[in-house]
Amino acid sequence: MDKAATRNETVVAPMNEKPPDRLSTDPKSPFYDAEMLERGVGVRFKGVEKHNVDEYCVSEGWIRVAAGTAKDRMGNPLLIKLKGAVEVYFREGEEQ
Repeated sequence: MDKAATRNETVVAPMNEKPPDRLSTDPKSPFYDAEMLERGVGVRFKGVEKHNVDEYCVSEGWIRVAAGTAKDRMGNPLLIKLKGAVEVYFREGEEQ
């Protein structure tokens, strides 16, 4: 029996230890996952840490980032797709 369970503490099963293959920050996207975004997902593109990624796909090897301050006709940021090696990980113990 687990020691935590004997002390009447809640035992929480660990979340999936691997981030999803594809994730988006746009709530209208089918790849949007609020729980994963709240947990904190870090993206390394071509070995460089990126903090402005709006969407990524590890298996296809691309990220989408905002193109400066440009907006489309609906007022959303204009995104460009960059291709290269993409690594994703959960941020542990960092301020977000």
